[in-house]
Amino acid sequence: MKARDVIIANIECLAPDRIGFQFGGNDDWRRDLTGATCDHGIQVRRWVEGDFEYYTDIWGNVWYRLQSLSQGGEIQRPVLEQWHDLDRLELPDLDNPAYYEQARRLGASDSDLFRVGWMPGWPFATCRYMRRMEVYFVDLLSEREHIDILHDRVTRLLEGVIDRFGEAGMDGIMFCEDLGVQDRLLMSPALWRDVFRPLYERLTARAHSHGMKVIQHSCGFNWELNDDLCEAGIDCLQFDQTVLYDMEGLAEKLRHHHVGLYSPCDIQQVMPTGDRAYIESETERLVQTFRSGFIAKNYGDLHGIGVEPEWDRWAYETFVRVGCADSVVQTV
Repeated sequence: MKARDVIIANIECLAPDRIGFQFGGNDDWRRDLTGATCDHGIQVRRWVEGDFEYYTDIWGNVWYRLQSLSQGGEIQRPVLEQWHDLDRLELPDLDNPAYYEQARRLGASDSDLFRVGWMPGWPFATCRYMRRMEVYFVDLLSEREHIDILHDRVTRLLEGVIDRFGEAGMDGIMFCEDLGVQDRLLMSPALWRDVFRPLYERLTARAHSHGMKVIQHSCGFNWELNDDLCEAGIDCLQFDQTVLYDMEGLAEKLRHHHVGLYSPCDIQQVMPTGDRAYIESETERLVQTFRSGFIAKNYGDLHGIGVEPEWDRWAYETFVRVGCADSVVQTV
């Protein structure tokens, strides 16, 4: 099977013989996916004041961080500080066809890899910063009329982005939208279903109309929403913290929905231990638990999670050893 077919089969939980692979950091490591971005060319400004670095994002928010400590940061000034500015809010023209030349080249190539269009946002992940997180959560309950207008504008723009990737010939899209913390959701399931599920359904339907799969990265413990995410059109879930879950229960749920899992060996409770036997046994358990619907990866910032490259290699070699056809364990 071509790499693209392997990934599609694993996304659909129809691949008992080989898992998918997507590993960075070493040129000789296996990869079944490739990707293209919205090459928007929007300039991000950066400047320093004292101990702080300030920078803008593509939506117009201003962020800041302590130079000596953090790599990320927090919102210092959201682009939409007051609701009376909503009518004047200018969104970036991310659906401009000129920004998708890279995607069109990839779509027209003879690559056997599964081609992913990397989304520049998703409604919750985008809008929570446009108002500042703590204000936005209050808005969800007290400013629903304004929230619905903002969400619709952002969703319409993202529908255009999806159209551009579909026209370019991508096999799927991927977006990041964290929905949980360590042990619970960021909001009640009822609120998510009321406010956000219709937006998910709009966007996944748009992708599916182009024949594209939809992959979602989401950190945290999202158990209470996993059925909803699958029913709303997510085709593959990308989790980095699989040990948070009852993995057998999660595997059963995903197989029921024919939704794949795309994951490294757990980056929080397993990989940072540096315990080779533990890393290898948990990596093997991950493959055996989700086999037929699993894509293995590694984490892009090993330093950020306190993992040495050698530990990463232990996981990779186990994924390859256990995840290929000649190592399938037959069970009765």
